[in-house]
Amino acid sequence: MEHLVRVQNESDRQILAWLLGRVGEAAVAAAARDCAGRGKPYLSQVCRRLGILPPWTIRSARLRDAAREAHEAIGEQHLAEIRQILARARPATSSSVGRAVAPGR
Repeated sequence: MEHLVRVQNESDRQILAWLLGRVGEAAVAAAARDCAGRGKPYLSQVCRRLGILPPWTIRSARLRDAAREAHEAIGEQHLAEIRQILARARPATSSSVGRAVAPGR
């Protein structure tokens, strides 16, 4: 059935298996053909065409994956900015490190 719809990850495979068990191959194939414009439709399009939503447990796993990827990308961006700030600050602070001023002088 993956030849008719886009299956991009394990969550998509689980949704497709659930969908096939729920409505059958013929209904999924017909909905995929109805949705197909340029290329294979996404599973979300096929589900909308059929008027059903996958179980929340499968969908929530997909949302968690997307959220994790977004948080990791933002974190990497912040780390890059911190590294740039530290790289600019390093020459100025390294020359002053180790100089002790005696009290009273």
